[in-house]
Amino acid sequence: MSDLILRNCRVRGESQPVDIAITGAFIDAIAPNLPQQGVREIDCSGKLVTPPFVESHIHLDSVLAAGQPRFNESGTLFEGIQIWGERKPSLTHEDVQQRALAALKLMAAHGCLYVRTHVDVTEPRLIALDALLELREQVRDWMTLQIVAFPQDGMYSRKDNEALLEEAMRRGADVVGGIPHYELTREDGVRSVQHAFDLAERYDRLIDIHCDEVDDDQSRFVEVIVAEAIKRGHGERVAASHTTAFGSYNDSYAYKLLGFIRRSNVNFIANPLINITLQGRMDTYPKRRGLTRIKELWQQGANVSLGQDCIYDPWYIFGTGSMIGVAHMTVHVSQMTGLQEIDACFDMISVNGAKSLQIQDYGLKVGNPANIVVLDAPDAFSALRYQTIPLYTIARGRVIASNTPAQMQVDIS
Repeated sequence: MSDLILRNCRVRGESQPVDIAITGAFIDAIAPNLPQQGVREIDCSGKLVTPPFVESHIHLDSVLAAGQPRFNESGTLFEGIQIWGERKPSLTHEDVQQRALAALKLMAAHGCLYVRTHVDVTEPRLIALDALLELREQVRDWMTLQIVAFPQDGMYSRKDNEALLEEAMRRGADVVGGIPHYELTREDGVRSVQHAFDLAERYDRLIDIHCDEVDDDQSRFVEVIVAEAIKRGHGERVAASHTTAFGSYNDSYAYKLLGFIRRSNVNFIANPLINITLQGRMDTYPKRRGLTRIKELWQQGANVSLGQDCIYDPWYIFGTGSMIGVAHMTVHVSQMTGLQEIDACFDMISVNGAKSLQIQDYGLKVGNPANIVVLDAPDAFSALRYQTIPLYTIARGRVIASNTPAQMQVDIS
């Protein structure tokens, strides 16, 4: 007798529907027509059943804070940073946790159970960091939360920032962050990347650096990250986020860089919702998409995953918590409209994200944690086409969210 059995599941890669049996927090059987019974059974009726979605890049310390103290009227990255600088002094432990928890619940309802959040550690009190470290433990029964120590204002733009970053590692941050293109000089930017690698080695942590999130085709810190990964090894533990300047590089340089990227095994994390909005603001026409080369990176075999980056914050006043929505946008702005390309965009919010975050027990496999999403669609293409909301989100064997699809009635004679 299993605790829960999902019947008639359509699983990607399987030629026929299967049943998935769950005992406690783990998957204990996957096969067609399982003979055992479950304390609870759900007939999935041929719907797509998938591992949970992975949010590879978000800022939980700033979610749901749009308009505080004012809205971003220019829509630029730099006004957003300025507004957040005005908001930081009023942060409290309870304020950060309340907003972050609300966002995590929203994401879980949309089938996302793995989240990597960046948290600004240039605020001297480290209030947001401590709040999210505590929240990480509070939600661990239903959400896997990774915390990136992110020096929002730059490691070397103020004298205390480098020390604050290391203190964040001592307090338990999972990942070392950086923002080299926002340092005072290119030399400081290079030094910040090298220091991030040093800290990661010292504390045995992953690396995720905000990199070249500008339209400037001379912002070239991707090459610095890739070079460090090649020289030091373990590039699979490194992520370069945003890399929007990559879309403005001349093709000759980009071709050379793609070759180095293949050698490095560095992960790339794109944030199409926010970058299609923030970037290109100084352009007249033609206006650049302001996006990294998602399609070309995928074609070259690089691991590419996706993030929302923002949900109703000083940089972006939209956002629903849906990774399906992020993949849907990616299909459009990256012109990945072939059927294989659409499937690849679905991978970018699932298996590729798990690879970026170095999650070892991800996927629908016997013995893995029973983290499962049932979608109201027969396949990945339909899920993206209709931007479906999950019917069920199951975390560690427990149904934590369910949804009844809206019924539309049209009476036309």
